Amino acid sequence: MTIKRMDNVGIVVEDLEATIAFFLELGLELEGRATVEGEWSGRVTGLTDQRVEIAMMRTPDGHSRLELSRFLAPPVIADHRNAPVNALGYLRVMFAVDDLTDTLERLRKHGTQLVGEVVDYKGVYSLCYIRGPEGLLIGLAQELG
Repeated sequence: MTIKRMDNVGIVVEDLEATIAFFLELGLELEGRATVEGEWSGRVTGLTDQRVEIAMMRTPDGHSRLELSRFLAPPVIADHRNAPVNALGYLRVMFAVDDLTDTLERLRKHGTQLVGEVVDYKGVYSLCYIRGPEGLLIGLAQELG
């Protein structure tokens, strides 16, 4: 059997409202919000007595999703948001954009900062990494030509 699809990438945040606003500005759509709790959810995650606010964000093409989670209980125990790009583990999400310059300008009002600089990769892509809300590492790529 093979994988049918990737349903979503999960990101744990402290400020759910600001993170939703950032991803709306980037062009994702808010698919829905819910509170996840109960015995069944603890069995899945291994966290007993969990209570989590979630927001599901969908890309405009409908194929990819981000699940943004804010844990109400138990408290968050680790923070690796400011890890450098060579840190082990899940690192970043990369989005294809129509206009990188315009996207960066719109995201500045959300406190976005470039990690390095915008670069041209062999005339095929214009690429950059940014730090979004709460220091989340996000890649942006504009196809050239």
